[in-house]
Amino acid sequence: MMKTKTSVKNAQTEYVRKIKRRQFLIRVYQILIFITFLFLWEYTAKHGIINDFIFCCPSKLFATFVSMLKDGSLLHHIGITLYETLIGFVIVILGSLGMATLFWWNQTLSKVLEPYLVILNALPKSALAPVLIVWLGANKTTIIVCACSVAIFGSILNLYTGFISVDADKIKLIKTLKGSRFQCLKLVVLPSNVPNIISIMKVNIGLCLVGVVIGEFLAAREGLGYLIIYGSQTFKMSNVLLSILILCVIAMLLYTLLQHIEKKLAEYF
Repeated sequence: MMKTKTSVKNAQTEYVRKIKRRQFLIRVYQILIFITFLFLWEYTAKHGIINDFIFCCPSKLFATFVSMLKDGSLLHHIGITLYETLIGFVIVILGSLGMATLFWWNQTLSKVLEPYLVILNALPKSALAPVLIVWLGANKTTIIVCACSVAIFGSILNLYTGFISVDADKIKLIKTLKGSRFQCLKLVVLPSNVPNIISIMKVNIGLCLVGVVIGEFLAAREGLGYLIIYGSQTFKMSNVLLSILILCVIAMLLYTLLQHIEKKLAEYF
């Protein structure tokens, strides 16, 4: 009996070790690919294989990064873009949860408004940006509204679909026990949709960032989107590529943060 327990424990230890080793190797391969990419980029730019003026090179981007970091302009632009993205993200999550709940509560209202939401969700949001500038002016409000418009319609539709797809037997059980519609929402619908809500949040954070950049292209004098459009107009390609790389890092960090929140919530649901 002891030998069996020992062999099982050794097998489990070996399995965990293999999993950790595989994760370590994946991380090493990812880092090696990134380093190889930077090396090839630097080499081809320095030796004229690619146009150094258009594509810059990692060393030039690093010099631009240090220069803008010293004068404080880079952190200012990053802060503005992050602020607008997070405000838009919070509005999208709260607004879409509220609207999806309202549609679940009132099925007639959902049937009336659903076709309009589908149309608005399919509409290219970049086409709305000039209209928003005329209506609201060239300011942060326009940029935040632009960010919200990119994500909120699809978010409402996805959340509502999740709400109405909840196990009907659980709803019947609550009603059989004389539970109210609010209790159905609180005890069944929302808890059952926590994974769905987190997944939608992970998509929306990227969409809000895209919406902010679109808004900053047209209606801003600060932010990473403004840096990109200003750099392209003045042929400062190092500013353009640096801003794009920073946007990639921001998107990755925000996504990682939501993944961490998802793991924490998984312990309770």
